[in-house]
Amino acid sequence: MPSLKDLKVRINSVKSTRKITKAMQMVAAAKLRRAQEAAEASRPYAARMTTVLSNIATGNRDNPEAPELLRGTGSDQRHLLVVCTAERGLCGGFNSSIVRRSRLDIDRLVAEGKDVKIMCVGRKGREQLRRDYGHLFIDSITFEGLKRMSYAQAEEVAEPVLGAFADGEYDVITLYYSEFQSVIAQEPQALQIIPATIDAVEEGGSNSTYEYEPDENALLADLLPKNITVQIYRALLENAASEQGARMSAMDNATRNAGEMVDKLTLQYNRSRQAAITSELIEIISGAEALNG
Repeated sequence: MPSLKDLKVRINSVKSTRKITKAMQMVAAAKLRRAQEAAEASRPYAARMTTVLSNIATGNRDNPEAPELLRGTGSDQRHLLVVCTAERGLCGGFNSSIVRRSRLDIDRLVAEGKDVKIMCVGRKGREQLRRDYGHLFIDSITFEGLKRMSYAQAEEVAEPVLGAFADGEYDVITLYYSEFQSVIAQEPQALQIIPATIDAVEEGGSNSTYEYEPDENALLADLLPKNITVQIYRALLENAASEQGARMSAMDNATRNAGEMVDKLTLQYNRSRQAAITSELIEIISGAEALNG
C-alpha cells in the first residue's frame, strides 16, 4: 500500500498533468476555429475546379491525345500512396485512423501482386508505417514548426508526385487524409488523384456544349496539374482542422480523466490518513492503559 507521501506526490503530479491537458485543449480550440474556416473555405473552390474539369473532360478520357493525367497509362500495376498525417501526436486516433486506412489498401494491393510505394507527408505517419513498410518508402515530407498550411506546402508535395508520374514511375496515385466533419468526427479518405477521377459532372453542373479556345486538351494539360495541387492543398487543410479537433477532444477527455483520478487519489489519501491517525490513537490509548494498569 502506498504511503501518504507517495499518494501526495502522485496527486500533485496528476494535478500538474491536468493543468497541461487543459491548456492544450484551450490552445487546440483556438487553432481549430482558424483551421476549420480555412478547410471550409477551400471546399467550394476544390469542388468548382472538379466541376469545370468534368465539363471539359467529358468524352475526352478515351481520346489518345488527351493528357495522360486524365486518361492514365492504361495500366494499374504501379501504385504510389501519399499518406498525409500530422507532425505531432496527442490527438487521439487521428493519425492512427489515416494509417489504418492506408494499411488496408497497402495489404490489398500487395496481395494482388501490385507494385506499391509510399510517400509520407507528416512525421507521425512515417513513424507508424516505417516498421512494417519501411522498404516501400520513397520519400517523406515534414512541415515541423509550420504554424499554418499554405498553397506553397501543397506545391512541395505535388511537385515530386507529378514529376514521378511524368517519368513513368507510377500508374495510379492515391492521396490519404482525414476529412473534418466535427470536433468529434473526422473521416479518413482515400482520393485517387492520378488518373483524375472526374468522369461524372456533379449534380447541378452544366450539361451544355461549349467550344473552347484553346482546345480541350490544351486546357486540360494546364488545369489537371493545378487541380492535383488544389486537391492536395485541400487535403492538408482538412488534416489541419481534423488534427486540432481530435486534439481538442482528446485533451478534454484527458482533463476529465485526470480530474476523476485526483478525486480517487484524494479519497484514498484521506482514508489512509484517517487510518494512520486512528492507529496512532489506539497505540496512545493502549500505552496509557498499560501504564495505568
